[in-house]
Amino acid sequence: MLVEINENNIDKRLIKQAVDILKSGGILILPTDTVYAMGCDLHNKKALNQLAAMKGTRLNKVNFSILCHDLSHVSDYVKPIDRSTFKLLKQNTPGPFTFILQANNDVPKLFDTKKKEIGVRIPNNKTVLTIIEELGHPIATTSLHDTEDTLLDYFTDPYAIYERFMDSNDIEMIIDGGNGRLETSTIVDCTGAEFEIIRQGAGQIDI
Repeated sequence: MLVEINENNIDKRLIKQAVDILKSGGILILPTDTVYAMGCDLHNKKALNQLAAMKGTRLNKVNFSILCHDLSHVSDYVKPIDRSTFKLLKQNTPGPFTFILQANNDVPKLFDTKKKEIGVRIPNNKTVLTIIEELGHPIATTSLHDTEDTLLDYFTDPYAIYERFMDSNDIEMIIDGGNGRLETSTIVDCTGAEFEIIRQGAGQIDI
């Protein structure tokens, strides 16, 4: 199912529909402020396992990022952060960044792993932020790669996404939020003594 949601004129009925799918364990393809992503309810273990299987791996082996609504939301899933890290996040969210932070003790249980870090994003996309707010907790996501295109790594056209996945039993909704970008988020590791950019993407940041 392909639905169009204009982030400047959000249809709350479609938002509720997306949230209901997430709550029932469904997987969405959704826009962000960078590339399109596949996502599910962070607190639905069955959906997490299904999303990992779509990546061809097991849940305890995959590195999903979580999309949060705001910094208060982030704090529910990470250990207390120091002043400099908070300042960095405050100045650059919402935006095209993934910040690697020390996960709290609840996160390993969600992913059936002993991992002590988690990638968090607050994307600058009103549609996604509204869905997260209505859901009440983060969406676990992974970037949507176009494995069949020899030139492009990621989908940019939502109609091309629909054509590829319209017969998929794994995807319950594709949200058309306009053309996506070709650049992924910039990944910043905040777990060490100094901040480190480990992947340069769409976001420009001064650390």
